[in-house]
Amino acid sequence: MDMDKLNTLMERAIADMGAAASGVLVVIGDRLGLFEALAQHAPVLPAELADLTGTQERMVREWLAAMAASGYVLYEPADQTFSMTPEQIALLGDVNSPFFLVGAYPCIAALYKDEPLITEAFRRGTGVGWNEHHEDLFHGTERFFGRVYENFLVPAWLPSLENMMDQLSTGAVVADIGCGHGASTLLMAKSFPRSRFWGYDAHEDSIQMAGQRLQEASLPNVNFRACSATAICDGPYDLIVFCDSFHEMADPAGIAAHMKSVLSPEGSLMLVEQIAPDRLEENLNPVGRLCYSFSTMICVPGAIRQGEEDALGAQAGPIRLEKVLRTGGFSRIRKTMETPMHLVIEAKK
Repeated sequence: MDMDKLNTLMERAIADMGAAASGVLVVIGDRLGLFEALAQHAPVLPAELADLTGTQERMVREWLAAMAASGYVLYEPADQTFSMTPEQIALLGDVNSPFFLVGAYPCIAALYKDEPLITEAFRRGTGVGWNEHHEDLFHGTERFFGRVYENFLVPAWLPSLENMMDQLSTGAVVADIGCGHGASTLLMAKSFPRSRFWGYDAHEDSIQMAGQRLQEASLPNVNFRACSATAICDGPYDLIVFCDSFHEMADPAGIAAHMKSVLSPEGSLMLVEQIAPDRLEENLNPVGRLCYSFSTMICVPGAIRQGEEDALGAQAGPIRLEKVLRTGGFSRIRKTMETPMHLVIEAKK
């Protein structure tokens, strides 16, 4: 045994344990407003942060120590105060930042709560449906991806499609498949009031939440419906959108074929998927690690529950995605752009 290699691996394992343990503290800090208050009022003493947030000083002091050890806040030994750098604020303390990552942490917390379900899915091979996960996953997904969509969906992804902005501005019919709580659907509907939007999701509770979001937004050009992708029969659609949902579905080639059947002659299908190289060895990095972990716990068991033995997974890669679309009957397929986390693919008949 090479002791140097063992020690290196041990150091990584300890760092991973620290990250796993401190992740729940990020969730707590977010829910109690600790990050936001620290970002706005730093530098502060623990007692001052506790007063600002209505929390207990000794608990706050220990939380700050953990966050400082994580590199998420700054500690100044001279006066024993805590603060945040602009970069830390962008990731953790500013909910309007395009780089805000805190919304993902409840999703990670849900993975631990769902561990017994996933362990049993390994044994039985029956998968785990989206509806079976802890509700933290649903709310965390909306909060994290909602921020991403606000910054990229209308400003970048839609303009990358062929002639789509003109169609949306004058009046198009759009289907948003796997819309969840409706964040992407409502963003598009607000931006293009002359177009009509349909949000579809198989998870009924998510559609109910989307309906509540719609009431709050008071948008007249949106409808939500609970159904599977293959049950969609309205149309024809000028645009069909899958935002981070296509890889979670069973029989993706069959779904692509069905989408082609309800697409208008010159319509576009837009896939927004996690950016990933095509080969496993190219994905062995921190982003790949995160995505494979989520995929093992959520995406693959979800597709298996729907009857798909060879699920795409979150790291499918552009070559495999294009193959699925061509199998579904699409002939014009192109990658339109990449953003920090996502790949955008347009498919036409």
